[in-house]
Parts: sequence; C-alpha cells; structure tokens
Amino acid sequence: MVDWNLAVSTATRLVRPGPEVTREDARAVVAELRRHAKASEEHVRGFTRMQPERPAESDTPVLVVDRPGWVRANVAGFKELLSPLLGKMQERRASGPGGAVLGAVGGKVTGVEVGMLLSFLASRVLGQYETFAPATRELPGGADGGGRLLLVAPNIVHVERELEVEPHDFRLWVCLHEETHRTQFAAVPWLRDHIRGEIQSFLGETEMDPSMLLERLREAAQSMTGNRSGTDTAEKNESDRGSIVELVQTPAQREILGRLTAVMSLLEGHADYVMDGVGPEVVPSVAEIREKFQKRRASGAGKLDQALRKLLGLDAKLRQYREGERFVRAVVEDLGMDGFNRVWTSPNTLPTKAEIGDPAGWIARMRS
Repeated sequence: MVDWNLAVSTATRLVRPGPEVTREDARAVVAELRRHAKASEEHVRGFTRMQPERPAESDTPVLVVDRPGWVRANVAGFKELLSPLLGKMQERRASGPGGAVLGAVGGKVTGVEVGMLLSFLASRVLGQYETFAPATRELPGGADGGGRLLLVAPNIVHVERELEVEPHDFRLWVCLHEETHRTQFAAVPWLRDHIRGEIQSFLGETEMDPSMLLERLREAAQSMTGNRSGTDTAEKNESDRGSIVELVQTPAQREILGRLTAVMSLLEGHADYVMDGVGPEVVPSVAEIREKFQKRRASGAGKLDQALRKLLGLDAKLRQYREGERFVRAVVEDLGMDGFNRVWTSPNTLPTKAEIGDPAGWIARMRS
C-alpha cells in the first residue's frame, strides 16, 4: 500500500532547507538543546511532582535532528502503527481484479504522496516525544523501544528568528514542553499501551475503501505543489471536507476518536501548562515568547497552509492545546497539583471529551 522507502526519499528531496547557520553555530545549537533537554528533566519533575516508574524510559535518548532526520525517525513509527490498517486494505485490494499490479503501482504512488506530506510537516515540527519508536539497537528493551525525544534544530532556529525572541530562552521553553511528554509516559506506565490500544481499535474498525484514502492523500499532495484546478465552487467544496482522521464510518470509531481526542488534549494541554508554569523561574522572557508564539499559531501561514492544516487535522491539534491547557489550569486551581495528578491513576480517571471542556464535571466525578 505504501512504498515507505520512496516516501523517505521523496520527503528528504522535497523538504525545504533550514535557515542558514555556520557549522560552528550549528554545533552550538545542538549542544545547547542537549543541555536544555537534560536540565528540563529536573524542572518538569519538580513542578509536576511526577517521577518515572520506568527508569529505562527516563533514560531514552534525546536526538537533535535536521528535517530529513525527523522524516526518517517518524516513518518507522508510522509503519508500525499503521500496519494493521494497511494490511487490511492491501488484502481488500489484492482480492480485486488486477490487485497485484495495482498494489505495486499504488504503493509507489502513495509513497510519493506520503513523502510530500512528510516534507510539509518536517519544516513545522519543533520537537516531538516519539511515543511509538520501534525497537533498535540504540533503543533496547521492549517492542516499541521505549520512546525517544526528538528536537528539530533548524525549525527551532527558524521560529526563534521569525519571532525575534531570545534564542536561549526559546530553546529551553521548547525543551520543557517535550520533556513534559517524556515525563508523562515515564511516570504513567499504562499510558503508552492504553493509547496504542485505542489507536489499534480505531484502525481495526476502519472499512475505508483504499481508493478513498489515496484520493485524500492525493488532494493533500496536490495542494502542496499548487497543482489544483477548478472554480471557486470547487475550492469551497474542498474546504468543506473534513480532515483525513475524520473519515470515520462507524459509531464505534467515533467513540474511540472521542476518547483519543480527550487524552491528546490532556497531554498537550498539560505540556503547555507546565512549560509556562516552570517558565517564569528559568525562562526570563517566557511571557513575551508565549504571546508571540500564540499569535503565530493563530495566524497560520496563508491559505495553503490553512487548507493543509484542515486536511491533516492539525487545526484540531491546535484546539487541543488550548482546550487541554484550560482544563489543566482549572483543575490545578481547584484541587492543587496532587489533586490534578489523580488524572493519571487509570484509564477510568482520564477526562472524557466533554469533561475537557467542562473541568468542573471531571472534578465532580472524582469527588463522587
């Protein structure tokens, strides 16, 4: 279904170069990001009162990568996570007339299109805790390798220049967010398997025809290259379509997607809350950074960028940051940090999608 090697080569060929820096400056940025990532551990754990229950996970590597490096790191995770869905779709295609030929050709077409999407994302991600990193010799101990922290150096430099903020403060601020995600998974042993199970259940329910998924990927790829034709009406119809992740067809999928949306809102909102909560003590210009960064998030980068964000579901991700942060802030203000940390007790204490928007509802449920 997807030629992953072709996806990587396409993405690394198309991804835009990062900002111009000297070799000496590049080395200095990498070294500083590593120092900040290490320092962030103590800051985040002290503020959140969360300690790792999986010592190996707290020692997972910090990889400072360029844009092609981010692509290569993520493709392996995508392969593993999507394999049940792609296997099902491949079986369906193979059973049809000319399935073998279509599979060979379609895998390359889709590989190119996935590569184009990855090239778009690779220039925008600042950092990432790669939850489902596959096991490698560098990451022993478990089928999923225990996760790893990625920091995309050229993107961080690009944004700090664009916002005209203090580089050292901005780099630490980004590291605080990503370190919070590593702390979440290190301190809550069941969280990774819970999320994996929800994703696999969602994919297992998928009955999407392969041609439908390929069409949506093609639309996204064509949008990126500007290879679009048609009238204003056609563009309006395209803008009215939902994101790829919203192509759900069953009530069970909608329920699962609601639970996933809630937990991702919690994780992202918690990370935003922590990075700003720790910030005043260790990031002197945190208020300026947050104000400028929020304006950047809200403005996007023009019509094309907004269309792609909608198609890929990235606009939903931005809402998750805002709604999740409001939930965390409200609960901590009411119950304190220890009271909020009850959220990590079990899957049953996670907020529902409705409770993310109604923190008082979650608080009442925990008190009952």
